[in-house]
Amino acid sequence: MLKIPNNYTFFKNGEATGIHADCLEFLGQLSENSIHAIVTDPPYGVKEYDFDQLKKLSKGNGGVWRIPPSFDGNIRSPLPRFTALNEQERCQIRRFFIEWTKTIMKPLVPGGHVFIATNSFLSPLVFEALSSGGLEYRSTLIRLVRTMRGGDKPKNAESEFPDVCSLPRGCYEPWGIFRKPLPAKMTLAECLKEYKTGGLRRISSSIPFEDVIPSERTPKFERKIANHPSLKPQSFMRKIVYAALPLGEGIVMDPFMGSGSTLAAAEAVGYSSVGTERFESYYQMAEQAVPKLKSIHANDLEGQLSLSL
Repeated sequence: MLKIPNNYTFFKNGEATGIHADCLEFLGQLSENSIHAIVTDPPYGVKEYDFDQLKKLSKGNGGVWRIPPSFDGNIRSPLPRFTALNEQERCQIRRFFIEWTKTIMKPLVPGGHVFIATNSFLSPLVFEALSSGGLEYRSTLIRLVRTMRGGDKPKNAESEFPDVCSLPRGCYEPWGIFRKPLPAKMTLAECLKEYKTGGLRRISSSIPFEDVIPSERTPKFERKIANHPSLKPQSFMRKIVYAALPLGEGIVMDPFMGSGSTLAAAEAVGYSSVGTERFESYYQMAEQAVPKLKSIHANDLEGQLSLSL
């Protein structure tokens, strides 16, 4: 059981705990070896979730958020303009994630895994920062999903260069898989016995967890529950949360909780979880969304893992 300091506002739903807190501040107060896995989709510590940018997003124009046009009657979700980052901002991202990684090393159990969402443009920078901070790179998980990222014609020159796109249209989302190093000379079996960590939970005894997961865009009915710009579908989140605890025991943490999709996924698969969110509006959204998202029947793509409720 994770002890929550008295100075934080928090909510509980089953075995999930959401906390209104800055993640670095909260992580720094946790005791050693108190978190067994981290599953998160961070804002990359710069620009897009600053208060002024969120205000522009809510108004539907301006700032770093790109509001895609609608196609075939479908309204696309807004996306931050990661390609607009300058060198100083890229250095800021790297420094932030090195600091963040060093902060999680104390509460994260040896052998504990970190699943971190990113994109093809920023993944080399973020992955290098996590490795520099002390985590061990293990693999890249590919979420196969067609997004609206990339594929755009040159800005303000669309008619002049109609056959040119600035970047390829995104058809996948990379998630870095990292691990806190095992103690020196400790085997995986020994780590599993002592810390219940070190590996990933298999889909079944005969099917291992795989690094490519066919996915869907987040369904409209889930977005109606939690209108967060980076909400991931439960059908995907439950698979990676399930894999994060090899023995199905321990605590999964999401330091950038957002609308609580990681906590909802953990509840759906029977895990304990904790999340932090520094923006009050998103914290309040998560408090309402977690019990609704966890109750969704998430279709199991290709029969890989039955998580029906």
